[in-house]
Amino acid sequence: MKKILLITLMLIALLPVSGQQTKTVRFKVIETSDVHGHFFPYDFMERKPLKGTLSRANTYIKKERAKYGDHLLLIDNGDILQGQPCVYWSNYVMPTDENLAASIINYMGYDAETVGNHDIEPGHKVYDKWIREVRCPLLGANIVKAGSDGTAHPKNIYDGLHPYSVHNIDGVKICIIGMLTPAIPNWLTDNVWKGMEFEEMTGCAKKWVKYIKETEHPDLIFGLFHSGKDGGIVTDTYEENATAAVAREVPGFDVIFFGHDHQVHNEWITNKDGQQVLIIDPSCYVRNVAETEIELTYEKGHLVKKDIKGEIVSVNDEQIDEEMVSHFQPRIDAVKAYVDRKIGTFENTIYTRDCFFGNSAFADLIHNLQLEITGADISITAPLSFNAKIDAGDVTQADMFKLYRFENLLLVLRMTGEEIHKHLEMSYDMWTNQMKSPDDHILLLNDEMKGDQQRSGFKYYTFNFDSAAGIDYEVDVTKPNGEKVKILRMSNGQPFDEKKWYKVAMNSYRANGGGELLTHGAGLPKDSLASRVIYCSELDQRHYLTEEIKRLGTINPQPNTNWKFVPEEWVKPAIERDRQLLFGKK
Repeated sequence: MKKILLITLMLIALLPVSGQQTKTVRFKVIETSDVHGHFFPYDFMERKPLKGTLSRANTYIKKERAKYGDHLLLIDNGDILQGQPCVYWSNYVMPTDENLAASIINYMGYDAETVGNHDIEPGHKVYDKWIREVRCPLLGANIVKAGSDGTAHPKNIYDGLHPYSVHNIDGVKICIIGMLTPAIPNWLTDNVWKGMEFEEMTGCAKKWVKYIKETEHPDLIFGLFHSGKDGGIVTDTYEENATAAVAREVPGFDVIFFGHDHQVHNEWITNKDGQQVLIIDPSCYVRNVAETEIELTYEKGHLVKKDIKGEIVSVNDEQIDEEMVSHFQPRIDAVKAYVDRKIGTFENTIYTRDCFFGNSAFADLIHNLQLEITGADISITAPLSFNAKIDAGDVTQADMFKLYRFENLLLVLRMTGEEIHKHLEMSYDMWTNQMKSPDDHILLLNDEMKGDQQRSGFKYYTFNFDSAAGIDYEVDVTKPNGEKVKILRMSNGQPFDEKKWYKVAMNSYRANGGGELLTHGAGLPKDSLASRVIYCSELDQRHYLTEEIKRLGTINPQPNTNWKFVPEEWVKPAIERDRQLLFGKK
């Protein structure tokens, strides 16, 4: 009888939720997003300690796992394969070893991971291998094989990825749909994503929610979207940042965990059926995690109540997980040795902050190297960091990641003088205010964007503030949009002709339509950009900049003085005011 009773009690304990009269299930979900290689408490670019990072987040995660046990899900939202030099080292310097990002994901025990746009950027050799090495489900419901039939079927998803993952917690069935912003073709050349297509997010979400409800019958559906809340690139066929649109237009989601826009969000959206959907985003670089505490109540097997609470938790000052650091110490030491290698010598210090106020030694060093490497007539570049500097003295590999943040390729395009002019007009329209009096701002600022990692107090993304070398020009900030730039001559003294064809060096992001300066600005059809390319580098741009500095040995970077803001009596005091507003006193 005792044995029968014991077996009966065990069977009751094993019954699913649907077999019990009343049951409450509590669990937690923790999201990281836009890690960008911030694994360890060390900045390999600045070569100094770093706050936040996964090594501190893991301390917090371990504490939460101690409380929740297997009632905790850990998820990541992509952009993990680009950023700190440790991922570049793993992607390109030591490509035959297990990718460091995969090792980190596996070590921390993530339950699901979504692909980010910067995870596609390193190219097939890197991300196809990474996909194979990651042990949790890698999600991309809208990353489909080229030529697929468009139906909601796992066979259509790019090899190694999954449209969704399924998780069971104490009888509760949870499905997580992962999606990526479909704007990839606007940023990356098609060879990087060959074999893939990126579906518009709202339509994709509708078909997969329907599929999941019919085949999985889950208690909860989460989104894990590498796509910002709203805005960004908007075309006739898709939105870059579509999280809010999906939350509104696609009933069925309980929570959408998201990222990509490098902003903190924690808010509720009412969908078209009148239901509340939590959307939550921890921002970037693992300074925070986003978490939800969820309590579900069942009566006679039916879900009768959902209680969902979202919170952004700072992990900036958590204790370092020394066990995790020790586990990866050999690789940390190898990366440190790599970034400490001397490349050359600078005779003076250069600052990215100078790029916003006129000619700068920082931007013009890149311009001059691009012209030297490619033999182009004109160079175009933008500041890729808000407030970085490279000190005078020995220049190391670490400094090259400050000089050039991304693994873009270097391209040369054929453009007419008129197209170059219009390209610059759009750039300076996003960059500068139209001054109506000497007391106005010279820069186009927005106080609401001070906390945005990609705008830093500007209205628009600073990585789209293109300047040019090879031509002399003025930017009259008293003029309206579209009339600010006056090109005076080629910098070699020859006339500048708006009807003439020129060879223009730029990075692959811009050459492929990123920032829309070539399309909306210069007026080039998107499908014509590839035909304009007359040179494309085989390796990333940083590699060629590094090799050129090695060749030169010692450099004395100076501003080119080929362009300036006018009228000088207005802009000089305005520059000082805005410089102090953005960066404080000297």
